[in-house]
Formats: sequence, structure tokens, C-alpha cells
Amino acid sequence: MGAAVTARKEFRVATLAEPISHYTDAVQAGGLVFVSGMVPVDREGALVGGDDVVAQAHQVFANVGAALAEAGCGFGDVVKVTVYVTDIDDRPRINPVRQHVFGAARPASTLIEVSRLAVPGAKLEVEAVALVPAAAPQRSEKRD
Repeated sequence: MGAAVTARKEFRVATLAEPISHYTDAVQAGGLVFVSGMVPVDREGALVGGDDVVAQAHQVFANVGAALAEAGCGFGDVVKVTVYVTDIDDRPRINPVRQHVFGAARPASTLIEVSRLAVPGAKLEVEAVALVPAAAPQRSEKRD
């Protein structure tokens, strides 16, 4: 019996900053898309939002959204999200941003407080796992 072969595809989003290490923005493996941890930076890698965690959250979720879109997904396709924060007390300020981007969708979620993140000044980082939407069935042409 042979092992199942699973398709793997890497996504690099042109509108996002270059990764700071040896990784890419997202990877599709079979029917799942794994979005790397996104921090509040613009396309040049500069911190967005200063000390304002809400402004940082908007940038982080915009970056997550860009990676999802590049892979053909949206926030409604996210099945799991992990949020890293440097201050657990920021959760109530971040939550309305989450509610806005996810809408009615409620992914599984983990919130973790960490001592610091890789980008100086970043207050949060978000990674996500999404289910690749099923392609619309193609109509077959009827032949006589």
C-alpha cells in the first residue's frame, strides 16, 4: 500500500512585508491553508499602530486577510486561529476587531500571552488555519 500524496503549495503575498526568517506567508497542504503568524507591520516591515493595540489589531487582521485571499480563502473559511499577545488584558480591546473580521463565523481559538514578539513594539501576532473552499462544480458539456 502506497502513501497518499498530498498537494503542497506556498503563497508569498506581494503586498506583505518580506518574512523576517525562512518561512512564507501561507502554505496549502491538501484542503487546508496554514497562515503564518502575522504581526502589525506594513509592506515595508514598519510597525503600524505604535502603542495602540486596536490599530495594531486592524493591521494584523488585514495582513491575515491578504494571506487568506492569496490562497483563495476568506475569514469565513478559518477553522482555527491562534492569537499571541504581550498583555492578556488587551483581549477586550482586540475582540471587537476579531468580531468585525470574522462576522458570523466562529473559528476555534487559542489566546496566549507571551513576553515579547519578534518585531519590537508588536503587541499581538495572529496565525490561522483555513479550510480551502470547495470549487464550484463544473458543468459538463452534453454530447450527442
